[in-house]
Amino acid sequence: MKHAKLGLLAMGLVAGILLGFNPRVNGTIKGRVSPADGGNRVWIVSAADTLKMPIDRGSFEVRDIRPGTYMVIIEARAPYKNTAKPGIMVTDGQVLDLGEIMLIQ
Repeated sequence: MKHAKLGLLAMGLVAGILLGFNPRVNGTIKGRVSPADGGNRVWIVSAADTLKMPIDRGSFEVRDIRPGTYMVIIEARAPYKNTAKPGIMVTDGQVLDLGEIMLIQ
């Protein structure tokens, strides 16, 4: 009986630790470019990280971004020019929608 009580106590302790653990959940940045065929790739850049993702039919979604401040760069196809959006803040678990980004020639 004494061993059963210790086992239950140990299981309760482990469950309490696991329930109290709050793992970090990285964020997501998504958006659209206009015109849809004007964007080639999106770059998500900070002092510590650089992520890139192709733009598909005018849309992009970059996941698993660590919390922090980033610059989002749209690498454009000619005749359009690259576009940058500085100061983009990502927080834990956030899905940040940048909306429509207009490319200029």
